[in-house]
Amino acid sequence: MRSKMKRIAALGLAGIMIGSLAACGGSAGGGETQPAGAGTAAASDNKTEQSAGAQADNTGAGEAVTLKFSWWGNQNRHDYTQKILDKYTELHPNVTFEAMPSGWDGYFDKLSTQAASGSMPDIVQMDYLYITTYAKNNSLADMQPYIDNGTIDVSGMSEAVLNTGRIDDKLAGIVGSTGTLAVGYNPDVFKEAGLEEPNQSGDWTWDDFAAAAKKVKETTGKLGVTSTGVVDDTNLFNYWVRQHGEQLFADDNRSLGYKDDQIMVDYLNMWKDLMDAGAAANPDEYAQIQTLGQEAGPVVTGDAGMINENNNYASKMSSRNSNLKITTPPLNSTNTKAMWNKPGYFLCISETSKVKDEAAAFISWFLNSEEANDIMMAERGVPSLSNVREFLVNSGKMDQKQKEMFEYADMVLEFSGEAPAPDPIGIAEVGESFKNSAYKAFYGQISTEEAAAEFRKEADEILARNN
Repeated sequence: MRSKMKRIAALGLAGIMIGSLAACGGSAGGGETQPAGAGTAAASDNKTEQSAGAQADNTGAGEAVTLKFSWWGNQNRHDYTQKILDKYTELHPNVTFEAMPSGWDGYFDKLSTQAASGSMPDIVQMDYLYITTYAKNNSLADMQPYIDNGTIDVSGMSEAVLNTGRIDDKLAGIVGSTGTLAVGYNPDVFKEAGLEEPNQSGDWTWDDFAAAAKKVKETTGKLGVTSTGVVDDTNLFNYWVRQHGEQLFADDNRSLGYKDDQIMVDYLNMWKDLMDAGAAANPDEYAQIQTLGQEAGPVVTGDAGMINENNNYASKMSSRNSNLKITTPPLNSTNTKAMWNKPGYFLCISETSKVKDEAAAFISWFLNSEEANDIMMAERGVPSLSNVREFLVNSGKMDQKQKEMFEYADMVLEFSGEAPAPDPIGIAEVGESFKNSAYKAFYGQISTEEAAAEFRKEADEILARNN
């Protein structure tokens, strides 16, 4: 909790420092009139290769540049991302990188401190939860000028997806991938428990989910569900709220959007019941699971049945366990369109960067080029660019789990509605309040009714203060 409070304080300081951040940064519109990206110089009819090749010709030589690039992920992501950076340097010997990888846990603690001190990396991998906060405290440069002058190619991206990175009048980030909520599961554990695997036909309900988790515990002694993400952030709860025909935040972002606290009470009751039955990891067990790292987590190792995750879970864990599968999160009859196509991540340029042109060129190459995507192979989620999706499908190199991820993305459109707006300023504090209130209920310190009321009071105060 202490580290998250530091993050909140740092973000508040970053907001105070708007003027100094803007003064330290170069012009967001300082890009050259010709693309400055990178890629293969080989002639090809493929649009991606042509664009990348033209960019390589423009920036294959020049003054020495070092780009600082931060991202989160597991060790596999760190390893292949470094290969991508090495490839770019091979094509552009004047460009080197200072790689700044991290796990998800602690990533935004460090980033908020950097934002407050004006020392953010040039290129930042950003999440949908926090992009509004960083955009509105002027930590992120406007990337629209680099699209306008041709440095960043987004011709393969739908306008709807592109606009998820637009905060007020600023394009704060370029979407690298899209994803949706999913339940990852281990078929071997289901078989051991005598359970049929969940299907994706729309009749997989929360009652089915809870019954499966309890059956795993009763018959195998293993965890039914690791319960990651249940209250660590508001993503899954947002889905639950939408299933009840409501929205998590009000249109003006100054309060919660749902009026009936019973919605949260029912959510907490379900998870507390599973924890009390030993079918879901309680907070202490979950803290121990987190120390293992996701690649050594109990679903991967066959010591748990399910995990609440995203649609790239089975794909990104395939190097450790190729048998894992994904299915839709449980549905209900109140609102079958509660899912949404969520940006998997954004690539952003810090306002304080002195090398914005070069950062924009690299981002375009990273997202568009066949060289980069041949290495990445959609590990970060379903690529946001249609030309890249087409390249990967036609490459013949996608494994079964990657194909299943693409198929899942198409399938869940049936259960998806309009995406909610990016989370409001103060989301870090709101998320901390949500977790703290839920944990008090899980530990039996307060009732779930008291937890829901406490969260509403604190969340409304935070949102009104920040928006």
